[in-house]
Amino acid sequence: MALPASLQGRLRLPAVAAPMFIISNPDLVIAQCKAGIVGSFPSLNARPAEKLEEWLQQITSELAAWDAANPDTPAAPFAVNQIVHGSNDRLQHDLELCVKYKVPIVITSLGAKEFVNEAVHSYGGIVLHDIINNRFARKAIEKGADGLIAVASGAGGHAGPISPFALVQEIRAWFDGPLLLSGSIATGDAILAAQAMGADLGYIGSAFIATVEANAEQAYKQAIVDCGASDIVYSNLFTGIHGNYLRPSIEAAGLDPDKLPESDPSAMNFGSGGNSDAKAWKDIWGCGQGIGAVREILPAAELVARLQREYAAARQRLLAA
Repeated sequence: MALPASLQGRLRLPAVAAPMFIISNPDLVIAQCKAGIVGSFPSLNARPAEKLEEWLQQITSELAAWDAANPDTPAAPFAVNQIVHGSNDRLQHDLELCVKYKVPIVITSLGAKEFVNEAVHSYGGIVLHDIINNRFARKAIEKGADGLIAVASGAGGHAGPISPFALVQEIRAWFDGPLLLSGSIATGDAILAAQAMGADLGYIGSAFIATVEANAEQAYKQAIVDCGASDIVYSNLFTGIHGNYLRPSIEAAGLDPDKLPESDPSAMNFGSGGNSDAKAWKDIWGCGQGIGAVREILPAAELVARLQREYAAARQRLLAA
């Protein structure tokens, strides 16, 4: 196992902040990177499409300024998530901007496309592809992805149904490249556990919803603090793909979380930014099962500092055992 050169020596915690639809914005990404973890956002969060260039200008300039002023603690690189699905009519536009600004890491989702990988590789960037099973993992690497994000059971957003233990061991049987693990990781202990299982980095999303910088309404942030794993509902109703959502938001929409109908996967639509009829993730709040560890709303830097303390304490505890 080895991290790409662009990540070596740039992380103060072995973690990547997941790109969250609507939630992730430049302020959150910049705070995450300055704190020493990879910050990321979906390109579709920048609306209209022209706004993406403003976001990339802001992120690259602020991180460059930070590096110049803090040579001993440079910012971690940032990542942009591209939805590589046929309905995303912004893909080519957004990809061209990633090339223009030489985005260090591109995270691809819902399809693996060789032309995307080639475009990112043209300037020295790397591609991490998220997958929910071993078959998709093999396809992604065959098509040129540099690394994998194993989105296991319990992860927020479009999560898979497979245990992280099973998914990581199947991938590690044939792949020794960069591997990230997603699924209920909200503590430093969980990051260390992910590494013990064979992953290189933890992939953390839901805990960052309850941060000051996150683009979420206050009620959503408070729900992350108040709820736990038993409040998460797994359904494909809202986007056509199975994902995890907060029960209170489903109830607030007048639906019975225990009697949700199945959706046709053909309903999936990312044209110009998403399926507005479903209103996910605006009204139906996406979230993973790890939120029981989130007890207060914090600035992103303080959350990362907490994770660092927990990670160090977990390592010490194991070394002393």
